[in-house]
Amino acid sequence: MGKERTFVMLKPDCIKRGLVGEVISKIERKGWRIVDAKMRVLEPAFLYTFYEHIKDQPYFLKVFNYMLSGTVLGMVVEGEDAVMGMRRLIGPTIIEEALPGTIRGDFAMSSANSLIHASKTDDNVKDECNIFFKS
Repeated sequence: MGKERTFVMLKPDCIKRGLVGEVISKIERKGWRIVDAKMRVLEPAFLYTFYEHIKDQPYFLKVFNYMLSGTVLGMVVEGEDAVMGMRRLIGPTIIEEALPGTIRGDFAMSSANSLIHASKTDDNVKDECNIFFKS
């Protein structure tokens, strides 16, 4: 896999708990660079667009309210195998399955407050960057 970009979002619990520096350090130690970043408080319209793929799920309202609960940091991360590599680095959403050494394995306190989001595919990267940085 070559050099690529991915979208990463540090969620409200990551910001509130003061873990931004530690998470970014893990990303940078993998050899990836942050090429764009923006902090923002998300609006309901943004969340309906960003989470459209889960709008019919029973947990949507919980995710929606959690993401409204504070500031997030969106980033574009660049490097070798950034999309799948970042997914491996963050670990699974279900924290009982997240291994030590992953961001969620080391820092997440619950699956509901999972600290971080990273794009799943190249197509997701483009869509999520457009939604986050253009809205």
